[in-house]
Amino acid sequence: MSRSDREQRCLGWINDEVAMWYGRQAAQRGAPPSGEEEMALARYVFDLLFRAGRLQPLLDDTRFENIHINRYDQVWGDLGSGELVRLPPVASSDEELRELLQELARNTSHGQQEKIFSPEAKPELSLRLDDGSRVQAFTGVTPYTCVNIRKHRHRDISLDDLVELGTVDTSLRDFLRAAIHAEKNLMISGKAGSGKTTLLRALMREYDPDERIATLETEYELFAHESGHARQIIALEGREATGESTADGRAAGEYTLQDLIAPSLRMGTQRTVVGEVRGAEIIAMMQALTSGEGGSLSTIHCRSAYGVFDRIAELYALARENLSEKLAYRQIRNGLDFIVHVEMINERRSGGGRHRFVSHVLEITGGENEDGKPATNTVFGPAPDTGEVRAVPLMGPACLLDLLRAGMPETALDQATWQRPLPLKWGGVR
Repeated sequence: MSRSDREQRCLGWINDEVAMWYGRQAAQRGAPPSGEEEMALARYVFDLLFRAGRLQPLLDDTRFENIHINRYDQVWGDLGSGELVRLPPVASSDEELRELLQELARNTSHGQQEKIFSPEAKPELSLRLDDGSRVQAFTGVTPYTCVNIRKHRHRDISLDDLVELGTVDTSLRDFLRAAIHAEKNLMISGKAGSGKTTLLRALMREYDPDERIATLETEYELFAHESGHARQIIALEGREATGESTADGRAAGEYTLQDLIAPSLRMGTQRTVVGEVRGAEIIAMMQALTSGEGGSLSTIHCRSAYGVFDRIAELYALARENLSEKLAYRQIRNGLDFIVHVEMINERRSGGGRHRFVSHVLEITGGENEDGKPATNTVFGPAPDTGEVRAVPLMGPACLLDLLRAGMPETALDQATWQRPLPLKWGGVR
């Protein structure tokens, strides 16, 4: 019997038990409960047994992008615009909240191994819930158990959808689509929460459904293996250590992204997608870019497009002490074609909103500057003379013919095509 069949059968039993319980309560109170009360209690019991307990209503609420639990009774929902909404408590005590998280850690699904979460043994928890939401929690090292739940509101999204959302304009859409079809390697940069993963998902929709793709993530967030678009996909997820060590001092059971990249290339894959490079896996990723067929994608946390090179060099140095920035820069020149930077401007403190959009597209030309860093062309960037902070066409790339052969319209780089002004309170086009 499948899990869904078991859940449906148990839901029927729960409904029967709740109906009998309410019948007894009605006899005592002299009035029958409402249908809404009966359904709410049945759903509450079902969530406790099969879902995320008192967290489940927050997960089901599509308004929220993030759920911040600073304490069991201090819960806030982030609407995505930056506005925070106070929410009801998710537990009656810190202990109850911790027990709920421990239960979720023990009963993960979709191939995740059982995880430990305790103040003494493992005070940190990273967990992917059944709906794809990402949980990060701490206990024991904080005054109260603290939780952040990152929800994914745009799981199945296209470049056309991003035009409607205002993340890209039609000029950028046509350019990025052609870059994917021309098998260019792209790295998406931006701050946390800027929309890097959302843009990555949209770019992956441009892959041919029968191209063989490997995705590598610490926790599944791309959902490419669930979208139904890609038919030849190898979805790989890193795995935490079991807490023991092998004879060579390595953590037993651990599989990092660095461990997974090289074997994934032996699966006959044509493109490699790394959800986010943030550690030693940068080395294997850059090696894959320089030796692969092209058309691979990744994201990196960085505050500016021009800071990506130093960020990659920093990760190289942290990975191994003998890796120089010169080597990092050389592999960038040989492996990367474009950096796409997603900017986020938050004016909530001054009465405005929160805005996400592509601000830069840099082409790595293959040469180097006087400081040794890779030389770039700023193909798209802001236009300070007009007050436009979003990316507008500034120059043709060196690989223009490749993009035209891949289907980019000849007029795509003629002018910006943003559909509406950016509603900034301070600055911007007036």
